[in-house]
Amino acid sequence: MKNNWLIKGARVLDPANNFDAVRDLFIKSGTIADIGEEFSHDNVPVIDAHGLVLAPGFVDLHCHLREPGFEYKETIATGTRAAVRGGFTTVCSMANTDPVVDTPATVEFILEQARAAAAARVYPLAAVTQGFGGTQLVEMAMLAEAGAVAFSDDGMPVADARIMRHALEYSLLVDKPIVNHCEDPALAQGGVMNEGLTSLRLGLRGMPAEAEETMVARDALLARRTGAHIHIAHVSTQGGVEIIRGAKQAGIRITAEVTPHHLTLSDALVAGRRQAGAGSSLAYDTHAKVKPPLRTQADIDALIEGLNDGTLDAIATDHAPHSTTDKLCEYSEAESGISCLETAFSQVHQLVQDGRVPLQTLVSKLTTEPARVFGLPRGTLAVGAAADITLLDLEAAWDVDPEKFASKGKNTPIAGWTLPGRVAMTFVDGKLVHTADGYEQRGAQ
Repeated sequence: MKNNWLIKGARVLDPANNFDAVRDLFIKSGTIADIGEEFSHDNVPVIDAHGLVLAPGFVDLHCHLREPGFEYKETIATGTRAAVRGGFTTVCSMANTDPVVDTPATVEFILEQARAAAAARVYPLAAVTQGFGGTQLVEMAMLAEAGAVAFSDDGMPVADARIMRHALEYSLLVDKPIVNHCEDPALAQGGVMNEGLTSLRLGLRGMPAEAEETMVARDALLARRTGAHIHIAHVSTQGGVEIIRGAKQAGIRITAEVTPHHLTLSDALVAGRRQAGAGSSLAYDTHAKVKPPLRTQADIDALIEGLNDGTLDAIATDHAPHSTTDKLCEYSEAESGISCLETAFSQVHQLVQDGRVPLQTLVSKLTTEPARVFGLPRGTLAVGAAADITLLDLEAAWDVDPEKFASKGKNTPIAGWTLPGRVAMTFVDGKLVHTADGYEQRGAQ
């Protein structure tokens, strides 16, 4: 029968219901029908999941799918195929497309393309300001009715404090969060990497941590004034974590996300490798250029602490695919961003292996907590829920080969690295949408 499966012997890990035990799980007509011990169903395909972890499908609050307008970088079809390969069954697409997502028609186009792709679910974000111009608010009510789940000018900040205040006030009418890329334009101007000892050594203009932190503080104060929900995108600094922690303790409606690369990679990666031969010099790695920039080990440590103590609510990829020519240029001219849907889980699973983050916390930050932040009906293995599931092999390791990515974006600074933990299978609505090489023998079609 269609979308019926019996998954046997997995470690079922569901943070939404505080459940962690070895069980069988039965999928019927695309929904989770039963979870129990050693049961069977006739005429249902069986998957042997002994030794695997069965978790809710991952939920990504921050993903650039590039369509419409930049299909040479990514399409909704290629991006959602990359998503399910990374265990993500739900992705929230950002609005910096061409045209910008500031009309109901563009929201509807994205939803139609996602349905046609038939891979991961897509929830669009709409812009905060028309055309990302920073001066005139979008019609939030119409966009929310069309399907927008939040509002963001991500890629650039809402720099005008008056506009941000009005956006937060307007958002109360639709009960949707405002998501801000916190970066003070004056402080960040001309910066291409983190300002610090590494930028000084490399001779590259730095972007100070305060460029992020001053706007995080501003947005927290405006959220306090308005009572609205502000969500801080891709937090990268120790100071940012401290401000958000204090704001939460003060009862402000603030949530925040952190990316796999800001949790695991430092600004030392920008240096690249020295070129051999006469006149050797540093070859800066443009694949390590991202906004906000990779920071210091002290920042990484603070982000991990914030993840563990609940200051940071979600791990979000900020998947930003680019073409080869976008990165094959001078560092200062290169586009910012990392293609990371397919590497995200394994990157952060390294933190589990290193004893820095509990597995339950990691899975929670990839599933139930991001779903809660945007009010999405996802991230749970409750009986009756849609069977959005990822099966994880925590003992496996694999080598990162960008040429094998489903994403059009091959831009990653960790090409050739060996990563721990692998997404073995992914289900959306009970449909098996991804099986990694070597796991085919575990299930019968």
